[in-house]
Amino acid sequence: MTLEGTNTYVVGRDPATVIDPGPADPGHIEAVRAAAEARGGIGTVLLTHSHGDHADGVEMLGVEPTRPKDAETVAGLEALATPGHAANHLCFLLPQAAPGGEAEEAASYVCFTGDLILGWGSTIVGPREFGGSLADYMASLRRLEAIDLELLLPGHGPEIDDPKAKIAEYIAHRQEREDRLLAALERGERSRAKLLAEVWDDVPEPLRGPAAIAMQAHLEKLEDEGRLPPGMTD
Repeated sequence: MTLEGTNTYVVGRDPATVIDPGPADPGHIEAVRAAAEARGGIGTVLLTHSHGDHADGVEMLGVEPTRPKDAETVAGLEALATPGHAANHLCFLLPQAAPGGEAEEAASYVCFTGDLILGWGSTIVGPREFGGSLADYMASLRRLEAIDLELLLPGHGPEIDDPKAKIAEYIAHRQEREDRLLAALERGERSRAKLLAEVWDDVPEPLRGPAAIAMQAHLEKLEDEGRLPPGMTD
């Protein structure tokens, strides 16, 4: 569920900033500590969100994380509130100087996306009981879409060098699911099992559990928007 594992980023130097220490894996934490020591030690630890695969290594690292507010800058990184995958999710923007300009005059940004956007596939957005919100998630994608981004560095998977295309792909993917779900509901289908089989028909059997979680998030979004017909059944 975490692809090849969680990406931990060591940014800057004298001292360095660690973004998402990752799980409480001794070998991984030692590698993070060594990379940071080569850059003058750890000055700041930032978390994109509190899920264990991103945050459980904090205690082993021995540095308390900083939890910035939206638009707050810490160690040269601007926090951007991007809830949806998790209620407390943040992305971090690193400004890239314009040619011949100062760093403060950013022409574009590198974005550490956590689980908002992944290097492969799509991220899970769960319903309220799991701290998720598809409405918030879509708003977060559109907020990121409005920023001039040069590179995306995700919490899982490889870097993304065409941010606009990837964000557009993510938005289109969720919108297509919603459109198909609405079409089935408008046709009169009310069975959750049949909706899942029809709208998530491309999902293999071992992943039907996560797909059902994703469907619940879609249904909650429609309900909150007053677009969910009554009479849903199992």
